[in-house]
Amino acid sequence: MIDEKIKLRVTDTGQTMEVVVLSKRADRISVVLGTGIHSVKCDLTPTRNELAYAGNAMGREIVYERSRTQVQADIDLHNPGLRDPRRR
Repeated sequence: MIDEKIKLRVTDTGQTMEVVVLSKRADRISVVLGTGIHSVKCDLTPTRNELAYAGNAMGREIVYERSRTQVQADIDLHNPGLRDPRRR
């Protein structure tokens, strides 16, 4: 199984980090920061203008700088059958 990884930015320091994606939908992205027993789960939700996703992990704000339409396009690209199911 290949884990999908995305790059997030910590707004306080400007540092970028690569995290593993647990689930990805247009309305919420669940990620895991770190590895092992010290890993932290975090949910990213779209911002008001839908140009990025933001969330909090251990008191720090993290941002995924892709718009909601770009994320939906990524989802459609990886799972084309998910969008429009076949008729029976």
